[in-house]
Amino acid sequence: ATLLLSRYLLKMVKENIVVPEEILRFCCDGLQQGSTSSPCAREPGEQEEAPGAMGSPSSARNPTEVQMSQLVLPCHTNHRNELSTGQLLKWIDTAACLSAERHAGCPCVTASMDDIYFEHTISVGQVVNIKAKVNRAFNSSMEVGIQVSYEDLSSGKHCSICKAYATFVAQGPSGGKVKLKPLIPQTEEEKIEHSIAAERRRMHLAHKDTLKDLLSRSPRETELETRDGSAAVPAEKTRVESVELVLPPHANHQGNTFGGQIMAWMENVATIAASRLCHAHPTLRAIEMFHFRGPSQVGDRLVLKAIVNNAFKNSMEVGVCAEAYGQEMSVSRRHINSAFMTFVVLDQEGQPRSLPMVAPEPGEGERRYREASARKKIRLDRKYVVSCKQTEVPLSVPWDQSNKVYLSYNNVSALKTLVAKANWALAREKEKVRMYTLEEDKFLSFRIEISVGIAADRAFSLLSDLRRRPEWDSHYASAELVQQVDNDDMIYHVVSQTLSVEDKPQDFVILASRRKPCSNGDPYVVAFRSVTLPTHPASAGFTRGETLCSGFCIWPESKETSKVAYYNQATPGYLNYVTTNVAGLSSNFCATFEACEKFLLKNKDHLIVRL
Repeated sequence: ATLLLSRYLLKMVKENIVVPEEILRFCCDGLQQGSTSSPCAREPGEQEEAPGAMGSPSSARNPTEVQMSQLVLPCHTNHRNELSTGQLLKWIDTAACLSAERHAGCPCVTASMDDIYFEHTISVGQVVNIKAKVNRAFNSSMEVGIQVSYEDLSSGKHCSICKAYATFVAQGPSGGKVKLKPLIPQTEEEKIEHSIAAERRRMHLAHKDTLKDLLSRSPRETELETRDGSAAVPAEKTRVESVELVLPPHANHQGNTFGGQIMAWMENVATIAASRLCHAHPTLRAIEMFHFRGPSQVGDRLVLKAIVNNAFKNSMEVGVCAEAYGQEMSVSRRHINSAFMTFVVLDQEGQPRSLPMVAPEPGEGERRYREASARKKIRLDRKYVVSCKQTEVPLSVPWDQSNKVYLSYNNVSALKTLVAKANWALAREKEKVRMYTLEEDKFLSFRIEISVGIAADRAFSLLSDLRRRPEWDSHYASAELVQQVDNDDMIYHVVSQTLSVEDKPQDFVILASRRKPCSNGDPYVVAFRSVTLPTHPASAGFTRGETLCSGFCIWPESKETSKVAYYNQATPGYLNYVTTNVAGLSSNFCATFEACEKFLLKNKDHLIVRL
C-alpha cells in the first residue's frame, strides 16, 4: 500500500499538486518499515491474480512463494547513494527464510548461499523486488531459489539484479533436524528447477575436490608480476580484523544471530580490505558460496577477518571469515562462516580499472594466492558452461579437469530441462512406441518412449554403456570408450553409419553422464553431449558431427517393468543425422526403438556391466 501511495505522490509532484503534510508523514513512516507480503499491490481496477504465479497470471502460485518489496532509502546506501550489498543480503536471507519456513512449518536456519553475480547497482528511490520459493525439499534440507530485480518508480523500468540459491535446514523444538515433506512442482518452470536442484547439490559437493585436483596440477611456484611498472603490494597491508557484539536487534526469531546480518558484516570488512589495495571505492561483483558452519547467539563476539588473496588485471579476490566466542577469551573461537568475494574498481565510464598486484606472505599467503587463481579459473569455467543460455553455448565445449564437474552438470541439466518441457505433440504411435515432437525457435526435439519388461536399474546399466549401442542402433557403426572420467561420466568416440554431404562417415566425441534417482519419482538419467578432446581432433576421414542434448530417462513402473524414453534436441546442422523428413522417416525411429526393446529384453537376465 505504501508503494502504491508513493506512485500517486510522485504523480502529484510532477503535476505540481500540493501534497498534504499528513499524507507525507504517513508515507515516510510506512517506507521506513518496508513491506513484505505474498500478494502484490494492485492499481485500482486491476484484476487480482489467481493465488499465485510468478510472472504468469494463468499459473497457480507456489504455496512457498514469498515476495518482498523494499524502497531504497538513504540509510540503506553507501557513499555513492547505491544500495549497499550488505543490506541487500539481509533482505535476500529474510525472504528466503520465510519461504523455507512456509514449506517446513517450523523454524529454519541458513546452511549456505550459492554463488551470486551482481549485474547492476540500485540507487536511492528505486524499489527492490525479491521473489523466493522452495525449489526442492530433500530429507531435512531444502533449496530456495531467489530472484532479485529493481523497479524505477519514475520510469516504470524493471531490471534483473541477481539470482541466488540458498540451502536451509529445518529445525525441531530441541534443535534437531526435521524430516521434510516432499514438494510437488506444478508449472514447467517449477519442474525444471525441481529436477535440476539435485544436480546443483551434486555440483556443490564436488567443488572442493575440483579445487584440490586443479591445484595438484598447477605449478607450485608463485609467479609475481608487475603492471605498468608498479611494485606488488604486500597482502598483509590489506588485512582487516573487526569485532562485533551480537545484540538482540541482530538476532533472528529463534534467538540466533541473523544470517543476513553476519553476511552484511562480512561484506563490510571485505570492502575495507579491497579498498586498502586499490585506494578507491570498490564495487562487489560476485560472492562465492557463504557456508554457515555453526550458529552464534546474542552476547557472542564475532571476529570478522578479511584479506586480499590475489589481484588480477581488473579484479581482486578477498577472503573473509567470521569466528565467534563468548565472554571468556580463553575459550577457543568457533568458525561460523567463510566466503570469497570478487571486487572491481570502476572508472568514470563504468569500466573496470587495472589493479596493482599482490605479494602474498610465505606459507599460508602463497596457498591462498594459488587457490584464488584456481577459483578464478573454476568460476570462469562455471559461468561459461553453466550460466550461459543454451543458444549461447557452443555445441562442443573443450573438456578438461577444471570444468569436468560443470560440463557434467550442464549435460544432465540440459536433458532434465528438455524432459520437463510442456507442449510435446504426439507425432506417431505404433503399437507400444510413441513418438513426440517439440518445436522451439532454432531447435526441433524428439521424444520416443516405450514400456519394457525390464527393471529400471538394469535398463539404465545397459543403455548407459555406449559401446553396446551398435547392437541395436543402426546409426552407430562403433563406439569406443576413450576416457573414464569417473563412475558417472565417460567420454566416447562414436562413428556413425550416416554419411555426410561430403560422402564421409560422421564421427562424434560424446560425453555420457549418468545419474541414479535422487528420490522416489525421479528417473534414471543418461545424458549425451558433444565435447572437444585434444586426443581426438577432427580428422580428414570423417565429418565431425555435434550433438547439443540427447539421452535416456528411465522411470520404474514396477519391479520388472519400466518406461524408457529417448530425447534428442536437434540443431539445423545436426538434423540430418536424426532425419530429413519427420513424417516420412518416423517409422525408422519406431523400428530403432523396437530394436532397443529387443536388446533390453535379451540382456535383462545376463547383464554384464563393462564400465
